[in-house]
Amino acid sequence: MTGRRRSSPRPFSSAPVLASAVACTAVIASLLSGCGSLPGASGDSGEKEPVTVMTWAPEGTKATNMPGMPAMAQAYARWVNSRGGIRGHHLRVLTCNERNDTVAAAQCAQRAVDEGAVAVVGSYSQFGRSFMSPLEIKGIPFIGGYGASGEEFQSPLSYPVNGGPASLLAGNGRQLAGKCRRVALVRPDTIQGDQMPSLLNSGLHNGHRPPAEDIKAPEDGTDYSSQVTRALDRVGADPSVYGTAADGGKAADSCVTASLGDHTDTFFDAFRRLQEDSPRVHVASVLGSVGQAMVNRMGGSSGPLEGAYLTGWYPVSSDPRWGPMRKVVDDFAFNDNRIDPADQGVQTTWIAYTVLRALIEQLDDAGVEDITRHALQTALDDGDHAIDTGGLTPKLRWRETDMLAVQNFPRIVNGMVTYQVVRDGELVAAQDGFVNVTKTMERGVTNDE
Repeated sequence: MTGRRRSSPRPFSSAPVLASAVACTAVIASLLSGCGSLPGASGDSGEKEPVTVMTWAPEGTKATNMPGMPAMAQAYARWVNSRGGIRGHHLRVLTCNERNDTVAAAQCAQRAVDEGAVAVVGSYSQFGRSFMSPLEIKGIPFIGGYGASGEEFQSPLSYPVNGGPASLLAGNGRQLAGKCRRVALVRPDTIQGDQMPSLLNSGLHNGHRPPAEDIKAPEDGTDYSSQVTRALDRVGADPSVYGTAADGGKAADSCVTASLGDHTDTFFDAFRRLQEDSPRVHVASVLGSVGQAMVNRMGGSSGPLEGAYLTGWYPVSSDPRWGPMRKVVDDFAFNDNRIDPADQGVQTTWIAYTVLRALIEQLDDAGVEDITRHALQTALDDGDHAIDTGGLTPKLRWRETDMLAVQNFPRIVNGMVTYQVVRDGELVAAQDGFVNVTKTMERGVTNDE
């Protein structure tokens, strides 16, 4: 794949010109009253045509599951509809179980087409080749996907809100470069997994560290003992050769980072057992593979993830900027245990629907009453107004001039990540603010560097 961009398809002949809109910007406290109350509130009870969108994600599979994403979409719809919709437009959310299956992913996309969805919002699928084609044919924008497929960062109909695995892995490499002399990466033996080493290595290279040892593992494995053993061996966890952490051996400067989706906890279970027989090495991962719920399940401060270095897209889940989302979950999710506010899939869905809300408001300000797929695409491509997500990301827009020059990922517009660490059993910020890994991703390295 190359960095060349395709022109944006225009299935209709004309589009309204967006008028200038005044953004309603407020601090978190004012989000709970007055202008907008929460991001997305309008208070307009006028009767207008409903807006139909879809959110899909895998549920109940043997690999990665993201049930919180469609659940968050449904809670968001209940919230805005309780307030009269978005500028009077009732929000109709369709959900679909993508099942981690290429056929099911295509079926979800076709259902979106058949039921008149004007956008697919905040969804997860590894099978971009299956779902993007039906959407492209009908000109349906894909807004704020999780970033699990390469097509999300290549299709002219895709509008990502984060930097996907490219930013997470490059950021994790930069984070570890300041801590570790040697790194082993344990990753799935899949097409998506094959991209991970070069991305991690770009960050390590930025910190003048050698490439990571590449350890392939089955995506749906039930025992990762052999991968743990190989990772420990390759980073120098042999006390007879490298010494121990207690006596200042080199193993104290070694790190093992794992990114195996829902099965990352299975890996760290094996790691905890086998680590006892080796000098202690640091562990790391990316948010999405590891989260607060996993830290809790694995023993909190006494578990193997204590001290782990983690890279995420967004602020730590305890950050007050998530307050509006948490209020919506509390008031409109009705104790739906699929929704974990600390989960990056749930967070991405909230941000994606924040973008959708802003687009509808921009169109309404411009006098556009019929919210069509083409009207949304035009608003996204023209980017007359950058979209404020309440500080959860940089302000977003998707003009050609906003695209970062990242090989194989030409649709990335957000190169920011956050560094986090597990401290006393809690995920906390390792440093203030965002870290910009744009240059690291744009420069890139190969496994041979």
